[in-house]
Amino acid sequence: MEGVCQTQSESIISRLCMSSTIDSLPPALAKIVQRFQRASDPKRRYEQLIWYGQRLKEFPEFDKIPENKVPGCVSQVYVTATVEDGKVVFQGDSDSQLTKGLVGLLVEGLNGLTSTEIVQLTPDFIQETGLNVSLTPSRANGFYNIFKTMQKKADEL
Repeated sequence: MEGVCQTQSESIISRLCMSSTIDSLPPALAKIVQRFQRASDPKRRYEQLIWYGQRLKEFPEFDKIPENKVPGCVSQVYVTATVEDGKVVFQGDSDSQLTKGLVGLLVEGLNGLTSTEIVQLTPDFIQETGLNVSLTPSRANGFYNIFKTMQKKADEL
């Protein structure tokens, strides 16, 4: 019985920690994390990730230039950033469906924030989505590289 109680306590503490982490995220990113938390099945998470990729706006071919390419990704990944009314607006694309989903997740979660807000974020929220368990090491690394590129672009604006 002690093991069961300990496991339940650890689970409650874990949820409380996740909740406090989510509370510290910008609203759009917190909403995305909560959506992924509700999808407990890895297959469902992948479907959700692909859905985020499908929501991306058409990426202009003329923006597929070396300056917009995310370094360190196995897939071809491009990201642009502009400022509108003091808020950063990202656009992105990838030749891989799942990586495009990661781009879409980040674009949706970070769009509308200030450069300062974006630069202060840490990529830890990916653990709260449960995706880090499902992603291959190269995709997890790709997520990190995309995130860092977006932060760099926001910082340069």
